[in-house]
Amino acid sequence: MDAVGASLEWPERRGSLAVAVKGDGGRTLRCVLPFEAVPGEFRLLRRAVRSTLGEWGFLGAADEVELVVTELATNVMKHVGEGASATLVLEPRGTRLRVELHDKSPVAPKRDGVGDYEQECGRGLHLVASMSVDWGTLITETGKAVWCEVSVVTDALCVRAQRAWTVLGGYRELLGARLPLQASRSKVNQQVAVTLIADLLVWLTLQGNDPDEALCRAQQLYEAGEAA
Repeated sequence: MDAVGASLEWPERRGSLAVAVKGDGGRTLRCVLPFEAVPGEFRLLRRAVRSTLGEWGFLGAADEVELVVTELATNVMKHVGEGASATLVLEPRGTRLRVELHDKSPVAPKRDGVGDYEQECGRGLHLVASMSVDWGTLITETGKAVWCEVSVVTDALCVRAQRAWTVLGGYRELLGARLPLQASRSKVNQQVAVTLIADLLVWLTLQGNDPDEALCRAQQLYEAGEAA
């Protein structure tokens, strides 16, 4: 299993966000979060962003990314329309995190210019630009995508967290585990991780290995990583 993509699916209650995860055969971590541009969704969107960054080992950048996401989502609500459908995409790229906000309007925002739209939208884009290494706009077949790239710290712990997240994505599929509302997401992920550890211990035992020794070695690796 080489890749994980996460996408929010609407449960029965339209105003809530839920998460589904699947593997797609690539090696890139990618999180796709559809939402509606209304104030009540933004809090849930920020929560999903923070949870995902934590799982990828980028929690240190969560405050900055949440602010960028809020500004981009607010621009959609103000200038595309309240309730407009939009999609947030997060994708790690080396020492940067790519943030894309897709909507169905082909009108590209401008950071400077005349007119109420450009002036109001420009203030938000100035903030996004000041917090980003780079940013821009792409016109798509269905509208546009406003994107930016935020610097993140990539160390051994981040690599380990991303490897674990990649494996868990495929393992959830094998278990048929569904991620419910966002508030319960961490508990489901924890349960899947524990089940994976237990299954690995069974596999080691069947191979003639000592599971207690494996747990001890894993603990030593974990502590060595924490110390580093």
